[in-house]
Amino acid sequence: MQPKFIFMSGGVVSSLGKGLTSAAIAMILESRKLKVAMLKLDPYLNVDPGTMNPFQHGEVYVTDDGAETDLDLGHYFRFTKAHLGRHSNATSGQIYDTVIKKERKGDYLGKTVQVIPHVTDEIKNRILQAAKIEPGVQVVLVEIGGTVGDIESLPFFEAIRQFRHERHQDCIHVHLTYVPYLKAAGEVKTKPTQHSVQTLRSIGIIPDIIICRCEESLSEEIKDKISLFCSVPKEAVIDEPDVPNSVYEVPVFLHKQQLDYKICKLLSLEAAPADLSYWESMLERLYSPKETVRIGIVGKYMQHQDAYKCVFEALHHAAITHQVKLDIQTFESEKVSSVEDIQGCDAYLVPGGFGERGWMGKILTAKLCRENKIPYFGLCLGMQVMCVEFARHVLGFHEAHSTEINPMTSHPVISLLSEQKGVADLGGTMRLGAYSCLLKPGSKASIAYGATKISERHRHRWEFNNIYKDQMEQNGLIISGQLENGNLCEITEIADHPWMVGVQFHPEFKSKPTDAHPLFRDFVAAAIAQKQKRT
Repeated sequence: MQPKFIFMSGGVVSSLGKGLTSAAIAMILESRKLKVAMLKLDPYLNVDPGTMNPFQHGEVYVTDDGAETDLDLGHYFRFTKAHLGRHSNATSGQIYDTVIKKERKGDYLGKTVQVIPHVTDEIKNRILQAAKIEPGVQVVLVEIGGTVGDIESLPFFEAIRQFRHERHQDCIHVHLTYVPYLKAAGEVKTKPTQHSVQTLRSIGIIPDIIICRCEESLSEEIKDKISLFCSVPKEAVIDEPDVPNSVYEVPVFLHKQQLDYKICKLLSLEAAPADLSYWESMLERLYSPKETVRIGIVGKYMQHQDAYKCVFEALHHAAITHQVKLDIQTFESEKVSSVEDIQGCDAYLVPGGFGERGWMGKILTAKLCRENKIPYFGLCLGMQVMCVEFARHVLGFHEAHSTEINPMTSHPVISLLSEQKGVADLGGTMRLGAYSCLLKPGSKASIAYGATKISERHRHRWEFNNIYKDQMEQNGLIISGQLENGNLCEITEIADHPWMVGVQFHPEFKSKPTDAHPLFRDFVAAAIAQKQKRT
């Protein structure tokens, strides 16, 4: 059977939640035993978000095959079973780069290279590649970044128009729009949605389903109005109000409006009845916490809520597992000048990052946790901070540092890999993607995983300097995880500590609400134990 295609666009304003809605749709289709593939099309000219400032773009999500991708792929992973890789995200930068390289090689046989057909053909090719990411894909859900009407999105919409024309029986278009409530007027306004759909229709695309983001569920009268003025059947107008407790409620809410049934009907898909029982069971645990635990996160991008999106979600997944509510306290690491600035939490997490800003605040966090036996979890840079702090205050190497921060340090506890020295082109040059790691039996890491060999995703350049390994281990810092077929440090632990663990990789990328990551699960368990000890 030829795969079916669902295209998802957004209108009126950005940040409506297209990625989350796309993931929720894919999840409820999977609950009907359909195999789904996902693709995010991003209009920006960067080749990928790898070199973009987190304040500009938010988190960079890394796949097993080492692709640096949009954070929406994190939503896809958390909600679905779809196989994600470098074919799951395409940017304008990648598209144009491919077209220009083909032109330079003479692949176009001297033709004038234009947006139509050459760029649009390459976009259509990426959509077809996504359908082949693994055998048996029945539905491909394609999300278009940005807002309809944006100049940079036009090649994508033109490619989709052509794609639908060529396969009109196999495609539908879902448009996510905003229906605002004007408090002063006391009215819900549909005009922004009408204009958004008009813009989409002017491109040559008629939506099959309109999903309305709103503060509260829409009345039948409002749905009638949207149906009439946007030329879609009333049953194809779906509202998606703000959910009261968690974004993980969205799939259940969409299913209650029979969105999955309507999609299957439009695409002539034969599918089993939806079974969301496992998801609803997870929500029941989320709704009934037994106690509250306070977790402190000390990072350098705390002002941007999406910069550590997967970290926050992984913590909540662990909280769901233990049926506790998290009181997350965020601390800007550059504003932390003493341990008094961050005291009062049951556990602390130091996430990844690049550069010198906020370094000392993270060192103070590691020192506070080590000396006071408070649970600590260091991710990537957080592990490196843990090692430098240990070298300074236990080994007495007061000048210990990372060469990323101080290239001339006399004690380079964290240093650049030899193959990274002299690299000028930063994009895609880090240790990226999945690597296998061997765990020391009996360590906290091996107990958490219940295994002695694991695979985790990486995104970094600097590594622990093995020159210091023996001194560290003799004084109580354990190298509990090491790269398989290599000697790179992957996990560190403090021997005489309830739970102080640092990892060079990013476990947050592999956590789901129905399957919390083992390290986050045990970290939150340690925080619960710490709270009980304190009280």
